[in-house]
Formats: sequence, structure tokens, C-alpha cells
Amino acid sequence: MRSSVVLVGLISDTHGLLRPEVFEVFQDVALILHAGDVGGMEILSELQAIAPVHAVFGNTDPPGQPGLRARFALTVEDRSIHMSHGHELGRPTPERLLAAYDADIVIYGHTHKPLIQRADHRFVINPGAAGPRRFDLKPTVAILNIVGGEVGVELRWL
Repeated sequence: MRSSVVLVGLISDTHGLLRPEVFEVFQDVALILHAGDVGGMEILSELQAIAPVHAVFGNTDPPGQPGLRARFALTVEDRSIHMSHGHELGRPTPERLLAAYDADIVIYGHTHKPLIQRADHRFVINPGAAGPRRFDLKPTVAILNIVGGEVGVELRWL
């Protein structure tokens, strides 16, 4: 019996700019998760043209904005996923995120620094910032793939 492959596009910190490269990188994803600092509902509308989108608000998004939540959780192929912006923890670190949330996969943004860290069977992922270039960091997104419960993550430069 062959396991299905689930591809999830991870994006954060667009700050009102959706780079055209995102459409190519995310062309095969089944779902897009936006980890906050969206910068306007038009960004989510554009992403929705690629795949269904779930998004959380970041520290620069107005709380209570339609379509944005403080936190988002789901299960994909028996792996639990938690997503929040990370600013709710002050300075988010993998250790703080793993202590605060018990999901198998914890996704956050806020720092603009891409990160993939494995801790036993759990993962902490920051896809980096996809919007305007800041802090001398290249814009990035990530592709999360889950195959039969096994997790893989790949950062993609934009």
C-alpha cells in the first residue's frame, strides 16, 4: 500500500509583498500556511489562487482581522501541526516553542530567520520572511512534505 504525499507551502512575514516566485515554488502544494505579518488580505487572496490558505496574525497585523487567527492547528497524515507567529512568546526560540506547544510540527515566523530544527520526533520550522528584504536576509519560504507520517522540510530561496 502506497502512502500519499502531502505538500504544504509555508510562508511568513510577507508584509504586503507577494513575490512572483512564490507561485512557482508552491505550484504543487495542497495547502498553504501563512505564519503571520501578512500585510493585507490581498496577499491571502493571491495565495488562495494556488491552494487553500490558513493564516495567523503577526505583530504588525491588526488583531481580529477577518481570515487571521492567533493560532492554528491541524493534523496531516497523523502528524499534529501548530502555527502561530511566535511574537506571543517574546523572543521565540525552538526551545520556547517546543515547551509552549505540544504539536509534532511547530511553525512560526516573526524573526525573519529561516530555521528547521528537529528535536526527537518533533520539528520547529520558521520559513523565513518572504516579503521585503530586511536584516540582510534573503527572502525564503519552505515546503513541508509528509509521507506516511514521515516529515521532510526544504527551504527555498526566492
